[in-house]
Amino acid sequence: MPEALSAALETPGLAWLLLTISVAGLVRGFTGFGTAMIFVPIGAQFLPTADVVFLMATTGVFSTAALFPSAWKQADKSEVGALAMAAGITVPIGIWMMMQLDGLVLRWLVSVVIGVTLVVVITGWRWQGKIGWPGRFAIGGAAGTVGGMTGLTGPVVIVFYLANVRDVSRVRANTIVFLAALDVVIVTNLVFGGFAGMETLMVALMLSLPYLITTLIGKALFDPKLEKIYRVASYSVIGLAVLTSLPLFD
Repeated sequence: MPEALSAALETPGLAWLLLTISVAGLVRGFTGFGTAMIFVPIGAQFLPTADVVFLMATTGVFSTAALFPSAWKQADKSEVGALAMAAGITVPIGIWMMMQLDGLVLRWLVSVVIGVTLVVVITGWRWQGKIGWPGRFAIGGAAGTVGGMTGLTGPVVIVFYLANVRDVSRVRANTIVFLAALDVVIVTNLVFGGFAGMETLMVALMLSLPYLITTLIGKALFDPKLEKIYRVASYSVIGLAVLTSLPLFD
């Protein structure tokens, strides 16, 4: 354990990772999403993609634990079950693709996925059709693939699932429960696949504390009257994270 802690403290860019996850926590507290879209592009500059994916999923498990009980009561179990089942099948595919692709290619993919998601959210695009069971399986499968490959578990849900909002509280609960399940599936696959060791777990634990604290701070400071200002600030931070992480600027 002491050796793992010492090695974790020597992680490249650790100070930047701690700062980034703290800012991401504030953004999540304000808007309810955005953690991976801020952390993944920055983390990919310092760490292998497998480590970034593991850190995102592990911190997601810790942070979601506080939200899960109340969300579980409101969630549509059958709908979340379909999403999670599909994701459980495709996460290994995403991890396999991650191992096959060059790190530079993955960084470009991360930038494209986040950029498209940001444009969709900012423009307020909405899917006008109905999302049936085949659509739910497709969404869950796509989220599992993208999450396993890049660590970006939220964008697919944001773009397709949340786009057709009917009951906001139910959708929010479904999303919390599904993403929690997806994080657990990703962590399990990475651990049993030999892609994550004790050192990476120690880094995840170090990141989880400031992330949880800043998320709670952001949530406590949120004022509904200033929601537009918070969202503009959050979108700006996400956009800045993507721009500064583009391989063009290496």
